[in-house]
Amino acid sequence: MQIRTTAELRALYAQPVERVRLKELRALDRHCRAFIARSPFVVLATCDERHHLDASPRGGAPGFVQVTDDGALLLADSPGNNRLDSLQNIIATGRVGLLFLIPGFDETLRVNGDAILSTAAADIGRCTTDRRVPKVVIRVAVTAAYLHCAKAFMRSKLWDETAKVERTTLPTIGQMLAEQTGLDIVPETREEMVRRYAADL
Repeated sequence: MQIRTTAELRALYAQPVERVRLKELRALDRHCRAFIARSPFVVLATCDERHHLDASPRGGAPGFVQVTDDGALLLADSPGNNRLDSLQNIIATGRVGLLFLIPGFDETLRVNGDAILSTAAADIGRCTTDRRVPKVVIRVAVTAAYLHCAKAFMRSKLWDETAKVERTTLPTIGQMLAEQTGLDIVPETREEMVRRYAADL
């Protein structure tokens, strides 16, 4: 049986408690800003006009996502694979979802907003580092923000040393891509990949 209506869905669950209903903010408060300032990793979710979805990991030094005085977010587009999935989706729909993580924290911060691709000198300057001047900055006008509970991370034990999986349990990314693409190339070792990536980190 397939659930087809929100009424059918809601019948299976209790109503959210008051704290859960009230925690969604329309702008970043001091706690959200402090969380973002400590976060070195965010998942950027986007979709195109046909609702094809994409979730892209983004990382940098803690605070690499900047918060402007008026509460907008600035996320520099760092070098990647040049598919531009997220950027093209932003052009198509102007909407993003962000999930901020802090190593060792079981809580996360979810932020939704309206996004544009900015090349404004002020935005580029704000996101420029010693290593890089970004070509494009994703500017997000926040429409919703809330701290997400710790249950998923507690269940997964993501930060627990005992839960770590040895990298050798899967082939290297080079080996997997060589098989997936069918290209006649010698698969990279992990050491070769790290050396190749070094210039773009």
